[in-house]
Amino acid sequence: MTEIVCHNIEDTEKLAKNFALSAKDTGAFVCLKGEVGSGKTAFVKFTCKYLNVKEKVTSPSFVILNEYKSGELPVYHFDLYRLENEGISTILNELEEYSEGKILTFVEWSEYSQNALPFEKIDINIKYINENERKFIFSAEGKKNKEILKRLEQ
Repeated sequence: MTEIVCHNIEDTEKLAKNFALSAKDTGAFVCLKGEVGSGKTAFVKFTCKYLNVKEKVTSPSFVILNEYKSGELPVYHFDLYRLENEGISTILNELEEYSEGKILTFVEWSEYSQNALPFEKIDINIKYINENERKFIFSAEGKKNKEILKRLEQ
């Protein structure tokens, strides 16, 4: 587990840049957790910026999935918040497909999957400290993802 405190939005951008550089060669499946306003979408936006994504990066809250294919690798951005249990069960197989290959997949509100994401992933739990500060808690399953976190710590 890796914990990193960001004291302002500039720190969050630096962290996202390091994450992008660490994950761009292999891709990853990333579960983002945190309360509303903790910075999940901001982290995705900054990561996409450093992967040279040209599309406007927005929250997928109302569409469930945004796809960005103009960058150094495809980025898929899911939001499970509005799905009920039944809805989530219908996309679990699809989510597993987004965990394979050299792609970067972000899933906001992954806790709504009832821990039904059995494949290797990186979990990022973002804790709101105050208006400016956030604590990012990273954990990883699988060799590839653990290597990404090692690079992130350097």
